Amino acid sequence: MDQILLLDATERYLRGEMNDQEKASFEDLRKTNPEVDQFVVEHHFFTEELNRYATVKRFKANLYDIHHTLKETGDISDVKAPEMGKLVQFWEKYRRTIAVAASIAGLTALLISGLTLFFSPKAPIRDIEELRRKVNKLEVRTNSQDVQLNDVKKKIDPNASVTFGGTSFLVDPKGYLLTSAHVIANASQVFVQNVKGQDYRATIVYTDKTRDLAILKIDDADFRPLTSLPYGFKKSSTDLAEPVFTLGFPKDEIVYGEGYLSAMTGLKGDTMSSQITISANPGNSGGPVLNRNGEVIGILNARQTTAEDVVFAIKSKHILKTIQELKEADTAANIKVPAASSIRGMERVQQVKKIEDCVYMVKVVL
Repeated sequence: MDQILLLDATERYLRGEMNDQEKASFEDLRKTNPEVDQFVVEHHFFTEELNRYATVKRFKANLYDIHHTLKETGDISDVKAPEMGKLVQFWEKYRRTIAVAASIAGLTALLISGLTLFFSPKAPIRDIEELRRKVNKLEVRTNSQDVQLNDVKKKIDPNASVTFGGTSFLVDPKGYLLTSAHVIANASQVFVQNVKGQDYRATIVYTDKTRDLAILKIDDADFRPLTSLPYGFKKSSTDLAEPVFTLGFPKDEIVYGEGYLSAMTGLKGDTMSSQITISANPGNSGGPVLNRNGEVIGILNARQTTAEDVVFAIKSKHILKTIQELKEADTAANIKVPAASSIRGMERVQQVKKIEDCVYMVKVVL
C-alpha cells in the first residue's frame, strides 16, 4: 500500500472515522500484513507522545503564568533553595510516605479526570487568554531599587488599588491613546505611565467592545503634547510571513518583541484579527504591532493558550474605523491619525527609540 494512503487510512482508523466495512477490511489487512500492523502501532505511539508533549507544554505554560501573576501581586517571592544535604535527609526519612501520598494523588487525579471527561464530553476549551495583567502595587522597579512612580503619584488615591494593567499607544500627539477594551473594563479610574516613569490621569472617551478597542485621552495639566508621531497606520492588508515587532508592558518596564504574521485571520477564521507568531504575556494587551517600515498593522489583544507564541491582533483598518466612529459621535475629538511613517528605512534600534516615547503602561483602578 502507498505510504500516503496507508498514513491516511491509519489516521482515520485511529480517530474512529471508518465505517464498519472499512474498519473490518483494515483490521484484516493488519492481521495478514505485519508491516502494516507495525506501522499502525508505531503511529499510534507517535501521536500519543505528541499529545503528551502538548499537554506538558500547556501545563508548563500555565505554571509560568500563575507564577508570574503571583509574583506581580506579591503573593510569593523567590526564595533560596534549601541545602541539598537537608533535602536528601528529608527524602530518606519520608520517601515511603511521599510515595504512598503521590500514588493516592495520582489515582485521585486520574479518577477526577475520567469523571470530568465522562460527564462533560463537550465542554469547550478556553483557547483564548486576554493579555491584561493583574497588579497590586504602585511602584516601578528600576535596576536594583524600588522607587515611587514620581510626584504625580499623589494623583492616585493612596487607598486605591491598581488592579489591572496593560499597554496603550498614541494615535494623536495631543494625548489620544489606543488600548484594548478589556484592559479598562469596569475601571473607575485610569492612569497611564510613560517610559520615564511619569504618571498621568486619563479618561475613557470611547469604547468599542465588538472590536475590543478603547480610546483614552490624557487629561492632565502635566502632560506635554508631542509635535508628531513617528509611525503611521497601514490601511492595506499585510503580507503573510512579513516580519513584525511590538512594544508593551508585561512587566514594569517596556519590553520589545519580534515575530512574523503567520495567518491572515484570527482564531477560527476571525477576519477582524490576524494571527502573529510572537512571544506575548499578560500586560501586552493594547500594544502596537508594527512592520519593518514603522507602520502600525494592528493591536495585540489575546493569545492562544493551547499553542506556543500564537497571539492575535486586531487589524489596523478596524482601528481606523473605530477612530472614525468616535469622531462622528464626538466632533470635539479632533484626532489626526498619522498616515505616513517617518522612521521608514531606519535601523530597528533607532525605530524603537522613536516609538517607545509614544507607548504607555495602563493602570486601572476598579
